[in-house]
Amino acid sequence: MTNSARRSLPLFGNPHTGRYQTCRYKCGYDCWHDAPNTSKNETFESVVARSLSRRDVLRAGAASVVMVAGATALGRAAPAAAQTKPGAGNGAAPDGLQALDAKRLRFTPIEPTTADAVVVPDGYASEVLIRWGDPIIPGTRRFRFGQQTPEDQSGQFGYNCDFVAFMPLPFSSRFENSRDALLWVNHEYTNPEIMFEDYEPDAPSKEHVDIQMYSMGGSIVQVRRRSDRTTAYRRRSGYNRRITVFTPMELTGPAAGDELLQTNADPSGTRVLGMLNNCAGGVTPWGTILTCEENFHFYFANFDEVDFDALEDGDRLEKLGARYGVRGTSTLPQFERYYDRFDLTKEPKEVNRFGYVVEIDPYDPEFTPKKRTAMGRFKHEGATASLAADNRVAFYMGDDERFEYVYKFVTAGTFDEANPDASRDLLDDGTLYVARFDVDDAGNRVGEWLPLVHGENGLTEQNGFADQAEVVINARGAGDVLGATKMDRPEDIQRNPVNGGVYINLTNNTNRGVRVDNGTPDPNDDFFYPGEGPANPRGPNPWGHVIELFEGGNDAAATSFTWSIFILAGDPDDPSTYFAGFDKSEVSPIAAPDNLAFDNQGNMIIATDGQPGTLGFNDAFHFVPVSGPERGHVQQFLSVPRGAEACGPELTPDNQTLFCAVQHPGDDGTLAEPQSDWPDGSQPPRPSVVTVRKTSPGDPRIGA
Repeated sequence: MTNSARRSLPLFGNPHTGRYQTCRYKCGYDCWHDAPNTSKNETFESVVARSLSRRDVLRAGAASVVMVAGATALGRAAPAAAQTKPGAGNGAAPDGLQALDAKRLRFTPIEPTTADAVVVPDGYASEVLIRWGDPIIPGTRRFRFGQQTPEDQSGQFGYNCDFVAFMPLPFSSRFENSRDALLWVNHEYTNPEIMFEDYEPDAPSKEHVDIQMYSMGGSIVQVRRRSDRTTAYRRRSGYNRRITVFTPMELTGPAAGDELLQTNADPSGTRVLGMLNNCAGGVTPWGTILTCEENFHFYFANFDEVDFDALEDGDRLEKLGARYGVRGTSTLPQFERYYDRFDLTKEPKEVNRFGYVVEIDPYDPEFTPKKRTAMGRFKHEGATASLAADNRVAFYMGDDERFEYVYKFVTAGTFDEANPDASRDLLDDGTLYVARFDVDDAGNRVGEWLPLVHGENGLTEQNGFADQAEVVINARGAGDVLGATKMDRPEDIQRNPVNGGVYINLTNNTNRGVRVDNGTPDPNDDFFYPGEGPANPRGPNPWGHVIELFEGGNDAAATSFTWSIFILAGDPDDPSTYFAGFDKSEVSPIAAPDNLAFDNQGNMIIATDGQPGTLGFNDAFHFVPVSGPERGHVQQFLSVPRGAEACGPELTPDNQTLFCAVQHPGDDGTLAEPQSDWPDGSQPPRPSVVTVRKTSPGDPRIGA
């Protein structure tokens, strides 16, 4: 990247981190509202500050942060010969793993761009695999802008694609088959004002509402890599399937049947229609998809109109709604206009049936999706798996809202690779944990996973938790009681298969230091969100950061860990940024880390969501080595079109094909004044999944 281009980066972006329409339709302006977590729990920033204080680096005052953003203070791994065990809290990998050196990346990083195109390095090519509206169910008509019907959309690829999972056919071939597979894709939400020519925001038609509801959820399509290494989907495959807001699902686990989930339409509290706002996800060792409901609160209307005093469970319902950010009267999507279940004055408990991890078997078209309540209810970003030493399975999860928590679920039973079908209900029994980051007396950065178990650690009926069902339904409130650490929008969390580290993407926090007027004459009653800290001297923080965490004994089921800051994102010329100690003059700018993945060498791929509003460039994929001399060397590999978010990413097992889900291209535009005409050079812009392959001679792997 040129010095002149680097100097053009704005140091401070909009107070809002993304784009206006993104947050309007994706979460209902959550970044503009007060964060619902008003607990007194410690923030991650204050934990970092205590860590630095213990090391006596704060004596020179806050200005010393430029000096402390080095290897000792922020966790750059020492040279292999000097690396310490995880208990030292310096971010070094456990014994036996620290010498692993990721293969040097061999592509020329692209320049940040605002082009209305998918841009990849020289020697690579990208192709659109599938677009919104492409038919995937036999008998479905082709996409016809302005003539869409709910029936058409129910058999077509959905809108705003997000999480992507490559599932080889059969699943038992997952380590060597990169040719034939099923592709799962989440469809998070809709942008109706660029989906329809005649959309009425204040009074949408039932047809427009139904099309949107059929546009959400997820798609399963069969794909095949051809001899020229391009990839295509099979339009008439019997595996192809749509999961939508109308799909019947089963509630399982400790909350199934609980009175807080019982509605007029489902007195049993065990059956629910559809899933909402599915963001990221994961894959289980037994071959099923986990897709995660995030900003579900945004679809439920008239919370302010509910007479909670007249309801038997009114007090509990009101507190639950407030803790999860349910608010207001009418919603922006206005599903409640035609479906009573989205009107809380008619179905006050329906909202409690959303916010879960949903398990789906892509190989079985008859499989009924299951909402696994044991894994907790919150605004799930993803749920990624790792086998523990004893073959129990751990799943890492983030609650994507400012000042919310990081979670882990560990199954009670073990996974038997010789009999994967026996694992079908592992997700209904286990322990849900929430993370507390801390500093010990020696200044080491340590932490623990706190079990969210009824009857323990204050999770009692006296404190508002009648049983384990209420603990998982109100996982946020349980985390408040246990003193979990408030984080800056925990997004994707994954364990690196090479070095064993767990990497946590924290997208941003635009509310740090903001004053909330509690409406009383006494200003001492006002609530202040935590302000600037020595390790994050920027308030608000629209750029985000990445944490590196190592479990005790390098075991995914451990209840203790050490941690360090891997990346403090932003413009490399900003002195508050940090890239694992790598020379900042050589890194690409990066902001708002969101999804992530790892290649076979352990290099991390970070997808961003918010660079246009912070750095002034399109969102992107960045490769980052996590070990060796290139550790922390952020290199931009891909840029998505104007107004879009870069989602996924996903690699085939042989690392020769990279998938990128291009979400909401043209987001800030309108049909009259378009921002983007990608991918077809015409209106409307269409969210799509693209594939990237290497075209230059030599090693065909991405990045090699």
